Amino acid sequence: MTTRYFYFTIGPVQSFVAQARRTRDFWAGSFILSWLAAVAMRSVQKQNGKISFPKVKDNYLDWLEGKGQGEPPHQGTVPNRFKAEIKGPFDPKIIIANVNQAWHELAELIWQQDLEKSAGKAQREIWERQIAHFWEISWILTESQESNLLDRRKNWRDYFAPDEPGVKCMVMEGWQELSSISRPNKDELKAFWQPIYEKVGMDLREGEYLCAIAFVKRRFARYFAKLQVNLNDWTLKGWDLETGVPSVSYLATVHWLEKLIRNENVTDDQLRNLHEAARKMGTDYGEWHTDIHCIKEAYQYAKKIRKHSPNRLKALDGRVFFESTLQNDIAKTEKQIAQTEDQKEIGEKTAQKQSINDMLAALNALEIDDKPSPFYAILLMDGDSLGQHMSDTTKQAKISTALNDFTNQVPEIVKKNNGFLVYAGGDDVLAILPLEDALACATELRSVYLQAFKNTKGPNIPATISGAVEFAHIKMPLTKILRDSHSLLDKIAKEKCGRDAIAVRVWKPGGKAIEWAMPWKKSLEDNQLVIETLATQFREQNDDKNGFSSKFFYKIRERFELLNPPKNEQSILDLEQACTLLAADYVASGFKDEQINLTKAEKIVAQLLEQCRPVTRCLDEDNHELWLSSPYLNADGALLIRFLANKGVE
Repeated sequence: MTTRYFYFTIGPVQSFVAQARRTRDFWAGSFILSWLAAVAMRSVQKQNGKISFPKVKDNYLDWLEGKGQGEPPHQGTVPNRFKAEIKGPFDPKIIIANVNQAWHELAELIWQQDLEKSAGKAQREIWERQIAHFWEISWILTESQESNLLDRRKNWRDYFAPDEPGVKCMVMEGWQELSSISRPNKDELKAFWQPIYEKVGMDLREGEYLCAIAFVKRRFARYFAKLQVNLNDWTLKGWDLETGVPSVSYLATVHWLEKLIRNENVTDDQLRNLHEAARKMGTDYGEWHTDIHCIKEAYQYAKKIRKHSPNRLKALDGRVFFESTLQNDIAKTEKQIAQTEDQKEIGEKTAQKQSINDMLAALNALEIDDKPSPFYAILLMDGDSLGQHMSDTTKQAKISTALNDFTNQVPEIVKKNNGFLVYAGGDDVLAILPLEDALACATELRSVYLQAFKNTKGPNIPATISGAVEFAHIKMPLTKILRDSHSLLDKIAKEKCGRDAIAVRVWKPGGKAIEWAMPWKKSLEDNQLVIETLATQFREQNDDKNGFSSKFFYKIRERFELLNPPKNEQSILDLEQACTLLAADYVASGFKDEQINLTKAEKIVAQLLEQCRPVTRCLDEDNHELWLSSPYLNADGALLIRFLANKGVE
């Protein structure tokens, strides 16, 4: 019997996953896309097909029928494309029909639960149009194992999103929001959306207007367990999903909150006052179900040393712990008071202002020096050049096994590093983490990826993986940072550095502030990033916030310009002379007598300069690595060290 091969892909990936106002949107898009790909896989198996790439745990697919064991899947772990072996009768149209039916039934469940009673014919027409015309599904059934056939099929593009009229969705760019009004009108928008706000609670903030696609992403987790769909010859079922997806402001503050809970100099009364002040502000407990490793451990410790549990405190929205955010809220409230003559509204806004002042007072009463960092991190990782190896059929089994091993280890690594895993499937990883943990997590994931290929029997595959870390201020639009992370990975870590590299960007409210990238082999020492080691040293040595760290880095760009050679000319100073000059400057930047000598300073500065000189990884004809080092120093490496040392708090 002739073996045929079924190739399948579903998208769009970026426009569905990356368009997000909240981290929960981000996670939801990834989960739904992965779930629909899993439905396609199970549908192939029901026709006696065998999934040959990638390997997916049978237990994951068993959950689609309510037969899974242990903890149900909470993250997307199934890639949006796969390959299957077919040896008997097979109808690809059944696969496509099952995927579309699963999506339509999920959307219909949400419509019935949330919108049916308040929406009319016009809203229903928008809903049906958008739900029916979103997914791009491409497939091919062939006797060939050429890995690029599906990509060639996708070029016969037979799907085009419809032109959307009216007011546009605030999450999914270009799609019409559901009220159906033709142009922005605050009163008409409120008339439609207000009953929905009241019904769905924290899942939808006032002033958020969503299209059908975005609404499904926002609400599907609430009803997923109720889903039951009769497909061609099997029944698809949902399962309970944890809704605790941390906000970016919460991830930014977790280590500060951890220290606060553990700090025995902070009394139970102070913690209780802090919680009470936040409660009076009207802050919700949006992080009640959020599971962050360091917070969980801090809470267990606090139960031993405190009479009163800080449980409710750790569930608060992270933004209430930032003084700058509270000051901005006060300024906004004062402006609203000045713009109205309504005495009732003035009274309400005045009380609101007082509650914010009470929160500031409760924060100041803690009498601790640390401030929460306003930065969090997005980590994106992707294997290098695996497509080239996949074209060799003798390597496919090893690649599939190694990637499955890697994927299985990712959730625990991200969790241990206090992050939230959005997606891990094949050679792709997407996670959100605190600033302090992102680089260490990326380093550990790389190590596990390489080891997975070493541990798997089969032909030698020079597997490498590149990573991108975006450190973003909580005020930066999430969608912008998500989109940029792919550019950082593809254009900087892979193209500019030559793959097997790590690239980092820092985004402040004013825009991009820092960019640094380096091949892994030139950035690691004892499997730890040198740039992180230096940041730790600088942080520990800088007891005085106005001491050497600020003074040494303040004019680092000007210093490097003096050290860099003019274009097409040789440098005036060699590396050793430059190192000695900067080391002397470093010693003189604010240390106490004999705190550090010139010899020790030269060693530190030499490491710093190595991380500030861009390097490109190249391969010769025999696939041996070559390193092209720039003669120019890039100050962003030093500025990144300062950023990490200060945790973004100036």
